[in-house]
Amino acid sequence: MILSMLSDSRGRRRGFLRGSAVLGVLLVWLTLAGVGGQSIGKLSEVQENDAAAFLPRSAESTRAAELAKGFSDQDVLPAIVVVEGDGQLTPEQLVAVEELAAAVPALEIGDGRTVEDVLLAPVVPVPSEDGEAVLLALTLDGAAVQETVGEERVLNEVVTALREAAADLDDAGLEAWVTGPAGAVADLVEAFGGIDGILLLVALVVVFVILVLVYRSPSLPFTVLFTSVFALAAAGLGVYQLAAAGVLVLNGQSQGILFILVVGAATDYSLLIVARYREELTRVASPYSAMRRALRASIEPIAASAGTVIAGLLTLLLSDLTSNSSLGPVAAIGIVAAFVASLTLLPALLLLGGHRFARLIFWPRVPRPSSADADADHVESLAEVEARNGVWGRVSRLIGRRPRLVWVSTAVVLLAATAFVPQLRASGTSETDVFLTEVESVAGQDVVARHFPAGQVQPVTVFAPEADLDVVLEAVLATDGVDSAAPVAEASGPPGAPPAPDAPPRVVDGVVQIQAVTSAGSETQDAVEVVSDVRAAVSEVSPETVVGGAAAQRLDTQETSVRDLKVIVPTVLVVILVVLIGLLRSIVAPVLLLGANLLSLGATLGIAAVVFNDVLGFPGADPVVPLYAFVFLVALGIDYSIFLMTRVREESLRHGTREGTRRGLTVTGGVITSAGVVLAATFGALAVLPLLFLVQLAFLVALGVLIDTLVVRSLLVPGLIHDIGRASWWPWQRRVPADDTLTEIPQRREEPVASR
Repeated sequence: MILSMLSDSRGRRRGFLRGSAVLGVLLVWLTLAGVGGQSIGKLSEVQENDAAAFLPRSAESTRAAELAKGFSDQDVLPAIVVVEGDGQLTPEQLVAVEELAAAVPALEIGDGRTVEDVLLAPVVPVPSEDGEAVLLALTLDGAAVQETVGEERVLNEVVTALREAAADLDDAGLEAWVTGPAGAVADLVEAFGGIDGILLLVALVVVFVILVLVYRSPSLPFTVLFTSVFALAAAGLGVYQLAAAGVLVLNGQSQGILFILVVGAATDYSLLIVARYREELTRVASPYSAMRRALRASIEPIAASAGTVIAGLLTLLLSDLTSNSSLGPVAAIGIVAAFVASLTLLPALLLLGGHRFARLIFWPRVPRPSSADADADHVESLAEVEARNGVWGRVSRLIGRRPRLVWVSTAVVLLAATAFVPQLRASGTSETDVFLTEVESVAGQDVVARHFPAGQVQPVTVFAPEADLDVVLEAVLATDGVDSAAPVAEASGPPGAPPAPDAPPRVVDGVVQIQAVTSAGSETQDAVEVVSDVRAAVSEVSPETVVGGAAAQRLDTQETSVRDLKVIVPTVLVVILVVLIGLLRSIVAPVLLLGANLLSLGATLGIAAVVFNDVLGFPGADPVVPLYAFVFLVALGIDYSIFLMTRVREESLRHGTREGTRRGLTVTGGVITSAGVVLAATFGALAVLPLLFLVQLAFLVALGVLIDTLVVRSLLVPGLIHDIGRASWWPWQRRVPADDTLTEIPQRREEPVASR
């Protein structure tokens, strides 16, 4: 009796401690979610979307921007209002445009401020030579318009006020567009504004639907989804604090990728833990024991997966572009949050009901210990495992019969798709191609190009030594695509007044500035190519000359992205190979996995090239697209091979490599496929934002993850490992039983269900 009472007392005390631990974990996460949820809504306030700010100080356009400060101490951001009629503008229509120009300074932009507070020069109407359009150029204070009014930036308020005022010209039979750099930035910010709302909503809905189909349970999908949402809140809190403190740079595309990555990774890790927990619930009576065993078995592959992704992402710190290098730590913070949430919050949610209700979360398919599992000496045969797992059992049997045929034929198909990689056009696109839907800034640029010199809005700026002015000017004018060029003259009148016609060139520290107007607008890829030609021409006559401007910034961004690709790709491969060697205690298997993953990447890029060019008709891609595709697909795609191979290694140590491969594939097939579909669907949600880069990235990652999950992990890798056999674990293969000498299945000691 006394022993029974003591046993009951210890049981109650242990139950109390377990319940307290569960509630403590939930309390911590509720606090994080409460604070982090507010940070998610404020991430847009700390975004930086100015492409010029991403360039390294060594870039030629950055050096040109520094020299430009000597000629003007003000940071200028042009805004253009272009007005067009049905034909020749009438005197009445010109008067209407002049009235708009006069009214612009008084337009309200909130907080008691007007446009005049951020204007640096008067607004003067400039009619086109054909008499069919008028251009109003606003010289905005670049620093002032980056400030915020309430929850909006001043720039967005200015553009909105201009568009509302210009709409009144309809009464005069005129149509107006607000464009230029200011209009483009405002439209880009508005497009990224969908990140906080529609992108996150679509991603969560897609994940929820998949979870319902996977679990067919009314409560388990919510448990996994809550884990992902809480992880996102924690990641948002960390990123916001670091971005607000200036430790890292957050832009719109990084924020979108953060959301998708956290939701997808947290769901993937949760799927693996839930699957192993369910498996253990059929072996032990105590949910706490089942969870402890599930976490012990899951933590190594999940930690390896998270570590591989984090290591791959942090290689982006080697990038010379701040937009790339900042994505590394931003996304790494997201992976850490997903990892911690899945290993702490998810178990707490699953055990919240205590011993009595823990299994009910799986209702209506409640796992219970069976009499067979209660037998400590019973180990399922391979045939039993395959029979119990349906389609994956059939795949396992196929690999067992024809391993070489399976992996060779799969590799041939992937190689055939890889052959189309050279067709992927990733040398850069025009700024107007960024948007996939019609936006006012792009439409306005087309109108400007029809009636005005397109490159006049943001001319190419050339800074040359005073002694080389004549030869540099001659070289610039001789370059194809340059309409006109002239040195910046010394001002002689009041501030804002144009210089006199015979004014000498302005000289600052022995340097003169030349402004060149290109035939193509600065936002186009044609202007980028003209800048490249200008640089080549002037370097021959004056090596110290520096060429800058908006088009030059785009050129430097593209060239830096190409350099990043050459540096980051081999680094990622080395890092991931080292992680795999440490995880699998082998050299051959990691090399095979990495090779299979690269083959998957090549097939993905090849298929994407055909789809982008011939199906969707995209104008091309920026060099950063294949860079991001490589980092995400190699880091994320290897996850599914890690999940498979850790289980294969576990089974191989007991059953030999060939049988271990088939067992590992069979028991992990369903959950890994579900995880891959979830991640592909979440990245596919990026396509809801109408931006070329994000749509291309969404397609590449979603397609690549599906290929990794359904082809590489299911056919290529198991076929290779089964064909090679024990040698896959070289040079530590002696730890694994030889397939041809294994005469009996080693038994794992199991405690009877009643004693667990």
